[in-house]
Amino acid sequence: MDPRTAFVRRDELQMIDVREPFEWQAGHIEGAQHIPMGEIETRLDEIDDGKPLLAICRSGNRSGHVVRFLRRKGFQIENLDGGMGAWMKTGLPVAGVSARPGRVA
Repeated sequence: MDPRTAFVRRDELQMIDVREPFEWQAGHIEGAQHIPMGEIETRLDEIDDGKPLLAICRSGNRSGHVVRFLRRKGFQIENLDGGMGAWMKTGLPVAGVSARPGRVA
């Protein structure tokens, strides 16, 4: 999914950020849920299959693996095209966990 489309639809999506904790803390999409890629299989119960799903990572590579895995499990999910790098290049907002503005680590 294109970053601009994801931004417009963000309130109707369950966005799952699969990056590592240090990447999430540096900056993430407001409202996204953080489930690191290595924890996806054990945290399937946290995924709401009643909402459109969007997987997010830095570039789209790791989230692409998660998309393929979750599709095999029966989930309908899309990948954020270009990941957080494309999100930031588009000028969309990035939240941080500290007082500093978010960034992509």
